[in-house]
Amino acid sequence: MELLTIGTFAKASRLSPKALRLYDELGLLTPAHVDPVSGYRLYAPEQLERARLVAWLRRLGMPLARIRHIGTLEPAAAAQEIRTFWAQVEADTAARRNLASFLIDHLSRKDPGMSPATAPLDIRYAALSDPGRVRGHHQDTVHAGPRLLAVADGFGSGGALASAAAVDALRHLETDGIPAGSLLDVLQDAAESAAEQARQAVADPAGDGPEEAGTTLTAMLWTGSQLALVHIGDARVHLLRDGELFQITHDHTLVQSMVDEGRLTPEEAASHPQRSLLLRALGRGADGSPDLHLHDARAGDRYLLCSDGLPAVVTTEEIRRVLSGAGDPEQAVRELVALANDFGGPDNVSCVVADVVEVRA
Repeated sequence: MELLTIGTFAKASRLSPKALRLYDELGLLTPAHVDPVSGYRLYAPEQLERARLVAWLRRLGMPLARIRHIGTLEPAAAAQEIRTFWAQVEADTAARRNLASFLIDHLSRKDPGMSPATAPLDIRYAALSDPGRVRGHHQDTVHAGPRLLAVADGFGSGGALASAAAVDALRHLETDGIPAGSLLDVLQDAAESAAEQARQAVADPAGDGPEEAGTTLTAMLWTGSQLALVHIGDARVHLLRDGELFQITHDHTLVQSMVDEGRLTPEEAASHPQRSLLLRALGRGADGSPDLHLHDARAGDRYLLCSDGLPAVVTTEEIRRVLSGAGDPEQAVRELVALANDFGGPDNVSCVVADVVEVRA
């Protein structure tokens, strides 16, 4: 068997000689032979496949320790490990994308030229939460106030405590002032506090009980002309504007990630047996950071925050019909909850509806 010099092997594998020396030192790609006198490294041609895999994985940004682990796996297990890694990369990228969008919006609004003067705005709101017709326990928590709108949907043992704790951690936003330029910090601090309170609520000193317990959290903070959104989990926010209904949150669920990857259609996701499996939430055994967004408000806008108990049984078109026809937020939440129960009410259902209105002098 003719061995390849490090230069030849580097060219064929698209790895530099410097990288090959490093990977040898780390035990990631050991040469077939090292000259005992000169220390010159020689490689077998059959090592090229592994070297090329290492090069490709490095292009993905995979850490060397994880690449070394993949090298110990059978092909099917290695493929699954790469799939898991890339799902994490995409989730991290999405979180950074959302943060970048938030910062762009936040800084743009500091430019007077990009903030046209409008009439003063305010919100009118209502909230309603119902256990549904099937569940023997109620784990949703809602809040609607002059500045804060929130829906949290608990899961697992202690889910009701987790959802209540997460929402309670945000209630101070109703009265606390927000210093100029600190909205992002305020939202981040509030989200971290909610996560910590949710974890404490489901803490199990004995180490017993389910591995996962916690809550989703979707909340909007009224700032006078914008609504700042904090979102993690599968509760949803819809905006009804000029008769059109828009979903402005993204579900953090397994099936939604499969839709994003093109592995499922939205129609298939709606009936998938794992449609409730969360990828991001707050609490014990949960992981992930919330999405942050800013939304310009317009007079006439109607916002809906709801737990997944509503869209699980009520179609988007039915939701749009109710939101378009209800005269005020109180009527809207009553009709939406009643509609979910009319369709069997298999889950807790919670709704907050807020109308953006002009303030009359």
